[in-house]
Amino acid sequence: MAYSIGVDVGGTFTDVVLRDTSGAISVAKCLSTHYDPIAGIVAGVTRALGGRDPAQVTRVVHATTLATNAVLERTGVRVAYVTTQGFRSVVPLGRYARVEEDRYDLRFTPPPPPVAPEDCFEVTERVSARGEVLTPLDDASVRRVAAEIAGRGIGSAAVCLLHAYANPAHERRVAEILRASVPSVVTSSQVWPEIREYERATTTIMSAYVGPLMASYLSRLRERLTALGIRAPVHVMESGGGVVSAELAARRAVATIESGPAAGVLAAAGAGFADAISFDMGGTTAKACVVRGGRPEITHEFHVGGKGSFGGRRAGTGVPIRTPAIDLAEVGAGGGSVAWLDPAGTLRVGPRSAGSSPGPACYGLGGAEPTVTDANLVLGYLASASIPLTPALAEEAIDRLAGPLGVAREEAARAVHEIVSAAMASAVHVVTVQRGIDPRGFALVAFGGAGPMHAARVAERFGIATVVVPAHCGVASAAGLLAGDLATERVRSRLDAGDPEPIFAGLVAEAAADLGVSPADPEVRVERSVNVRFLGQSHDLTVAWSPSRDELATRFAARYRQVYGIEQHGEIELVGYRVRLTAPAAPRAPRPSALAGALAHPPLTPAGPPPSIPAGPPEHPPPSPAGIPEHPPPAPGAVGSRRAYFAECGGHVEVPVHTRASLPERLTGPAIVEDAESTIVVPPSWTAAPAPAGAVHLTRGGRA
Repeated sequence: MAYSIGVDVGGTFTDVVLRDTSGAISVAKCLSTHYDPIAGIVAGVTRALGGRDPAQVTRVVHATTLATNAVLERTGVRVAYVTTQGFRSVVPLGRYARVEEDRYDLRFTPPPPPVAPEDCFEVTERVSARGEVLTPLDDASVRRVAAEIAGRGIGSAAVCLLHAYANPAHERRVAEILRASVPSVVTSSQVWPEIREYERATTTIMSAYVGPLMASYLSRLRERLTALGIRAPVHVMESGGGVVSAELAARRAVATIESGPAAGVLAAAGAGFADAISFDMGGTTAKACVVRGGRPEITHEFHVGGKGSFGGRRAGTGVPIRTPAIDLAEVGAGGGSVAWLDPAGTLRVGPRSAGSSPGPACYGLGGAEPTVTDANLVLGYLASASIPLTPALAEEAIDRLAGPLGVAREEAARAVHEIVSAAMASAVHVVTVQRGIDPRGFALVAFGGAGPMHAARVAERFGIATVVVPAHCGVASAAGLLAGDLATERVRSRLDAGDPEPIFAGLVAEAAADLGVSPADPEVRVERSVNVRFLGQSHDLTVAWSPSRDELATRFAARYRQVYGIEQHGEIELVGYRVRLTAPAAPRAPRPSALAGALAHPPLTPAGPPPSIPAGPPEHPPPSPAGIPEHPPPAPGAVGSRRAYFAECGGHVEVPVHTRASLPERLTGPAIVEDAESTIVVPPSWTAAPAPAGAVHLTRGGRA
């Protein structure tokens, strides 16, 4: 028996999914260990393996937030930026773009540049946009720069010479000289050879910034897995949803910045709905993404490290990165988000999270601040989780809000629940309404440890009538990793290229070398596309390749209408060429759909609380109001009942509690469906029903 393992490290929990060749899976969920993320991974993998032979593991796929955290927390390595003489100020000057709320702020302070001005260096050379050498490279100038960088103790360099996408020869020579004295050197032609000097520079810089951290982390991860007896190759999820080797991920670390969120979107894409909205709510953040035609939306530029991504495409929300990424919006709203009162006495929720340490108050691990998880426990939506919960501690935490607000405990908890739902709805709004998409025709696919508790309320805000909760929704991102194929993308800008076939052939060869596959293999898929714009415009859109100019114009017009909402026609020009190479990851397990097949089976080993987590006292529900029995008999087929808060019912009411196994053909809300890793809340006016592959479908208004 062979096994594959998917590992997703989140802000609060580390999720591990183990799948055998028959498709059956085992699940483990552990608290993340921020002091050493690998410690949490090892604990989760050990629990998922149980007594199985680790030598039979043939593949490990990992989604990591290491690169993201390094950018957000500015903990990457010091980088030297090397460019063409006369252009060292490109990066310090930047774009100076501002989001809407900052445009008229007279005290606005721009964020610091990704590289300090004193760490920007110039070398003597010049290449034209057509690739012609205008000024030969002066090796002596490069050696002087190398000596200066080494003298300052800088261990990583980003080389981005003017128009190196058209002719990378000078960049390669500069890198060769620098590597004699600088341990890590990254070139723009190696990372992303595309036009736009500033974006190409920042992409290269970010890769140099997080690359050494990623290489060290993946090396240590392999060592720790080997110590467990796992000698399988380690693969990493890229931002665009493809899976690459750990070696390639270390070389092109910038492509892993959105690694974690991408895996969850793959889970939503495999839920059986062609048009869906992925809604992933974990302990720290909530993410939303649109899936159309069974495929997630992809962007080729996003921003990182700013004050809030909201999809990453808003100029002014961070440093621009030019690399394929699943187009999602992210907000600081999760189960661990801390509720607090601002100086005016207004209730706020997030973006700060209690994380895994000290965690929500109800975890009993030392946290005292009220969080969304504490509010959901007070409201009766939660009763159990991957670790024991202590209701008394949650009540104490929520009381710290209720007292100053002058409201009852339940009202304060309800306010926290509604505020965080509104924050998450803003992410859905960004990827749908704000981009001209009517969300009412989409299904909302909810997962993550906290997503199913809030999904129906978020859906109500947009008139969405169907919510899908996949099996093992609490670890869906880890399962989505096992649904990903090996994939990588290559691009090259060429203005007025004559015959594109040699360009495509070169890109295919590079991509195949990245994945270690042969393009002639019948299982290898090659998708070709081009960057097209109207003649005279500055920006371009990506469309599928066709040798017919008329067909390209038609496709570009359709894409232009989809993106901008207006009809436009005119002469077009091609500015860049792309290939995406996809190969099945071996060994291939049976998958009726991208994810459903893996999740259709019950877990081989149920996930229990980590033995190191102290158990809390027994749960004591609050006394029930007069006229409502304390423990009415549960509904037929239900495994029990408990009191939960629903405003439509006047407050706390006794509701049936089901598991997926006990769920009837049609369950009318209010009700609770408990998962091993999450809990589904079925509000009034919603119905729940079992669906194929172990999923649960919620339908609003009783429609089938």
